[in-house]
Amino acid sequence: MARLVYAMNVSLDGYVDHDAFGPGAELFDHWTAQVARAAGCLYGRRLYEIMRYWDTDQTGWTDRERAFAAAWRGQPKWVVSRSLAAVGPNAALAGPDLPGFVRRLKAGPGGEIGVGGPDLAGQLSRLGLIDEYRLYLHPVVLGGGTPFFAGPVPALRLLSGRRFGGGVIRLAYAPA
Repeated sequence: MARLVYAMNVSLDGYVDHDAFGPGAELFDHWTAQVARAAGCLYGRRLYEIMRYWDTDQTGWTDRERAFAAAWRGQPKWVVSRSLAAVGPNAALAGPDLPGFVRRLKAGPGGEIGVGGPDLAGQLSRLGLIDEYRLYLHPVVLGGGTPFFAGPVPALRLLSGRRFGGGVIRLAYAPA
């Protein structure tokens, strides 16, 4: 059985913003390894469209960026959207029955399926479908933006913590 894991970089005050801060080399390599070994990722439309950046090689990419792009391109992706009619390579649109679709994904082969996007994670959290939350806390205060938790914060129990360079700490939680 697969597990749903919601993981994102987040500011100390709880916001996600890919333009405001990013991972250092150690954390970037960690994310590449996470993506490479995941069974796939379930994306909300907005985050999927941001991540499509990795579908096309960019002039000036480093070896590290090329490695992440290769991992991302090889990962199966499912996109939750009411407005997209088609998605890119190695991706499929999720059906209109989101709870049923996610339950079928979780019933499939084992491994981790990432959840990409706060709004989607909020929906899945309310349905009790997320198995683990991973917050990669960056020493940045944004003061506003898109919150990591879109909606009520579920009761959580700490599973583990890990330090990365640049003052980043990953906290992993399971629903209590």
